[in-house]
Amino acid sequence: MSAHEEPTAPAPAPASRSRRWMLYAPLGLAAAAGAGFYVMLRGLQTGEYDPRGVPSVLLGRTPPEFSLPPLEAANLPALAATDLRGPLPGPVLVNFWASWCVPCIIEHPQLMRLSREGVPVFGINYKDRAEAGAGFLRQHGNPFRRLGRDEPGRVAIDWGVYGVPETYLVDRQGLVRWRFAGPITPEVLDRDLRPLLRRHA
Repeated sequence: MSAHEEPTAPAPAPASRSRRWMLYAPLGLAAAAGAGFYVMLRGLQTGEYDPRGVPSVLLGRTPPEFSLPPLEAANLPALAATDLRGPLPGPVLVNFWASWCVPCIIEHPQLMRLSREGVPVFGINYKDRAEAGAGFLRQHGNPFRRLGRDEPGRVAIDWGVYGVPETYLVDRQGLVRWRFAGPITPEVLDRDLRPLLRRHA
């Protein structure tokens, strides 16, 4: 090296570069999460985002295998996967509910209305005591043609249930075509469910 040449700095070691990227990674993740949260808030304001509209892995597929005991006090047939295998006479609703579920009370008049109109509603009583479930139906009416008890909650896990109430529509071929998490209100019934029932009738 001559007297007039400046010494060159050594190239950064690969380890130091990787440490620098590790410092930037959390910032990138935080920015992405913030952007996603902003999009969600905008969707909630415009009505384009529905937190209950989480897609189900069952859509377009047959329900998982299951066989449930009956709610004996309700004097209804039990429910199993074989009852949902096509071909069926028409679309069927499968409703997960419980006596301790407050939104289930909001939903119940719509289920009763559908039952009176001839729509088959099959019930799955979720993590409930048998006497409490039967008492709920005595007080509010019984819309179900078949009713099984999922006291341990294992069948609900297989269906991907997030909480009760939750409703699935099974078409004539025995395929799940719709899932709704939350109570079926009159608005949901008229806006979403009735068109589907007509389409798959």
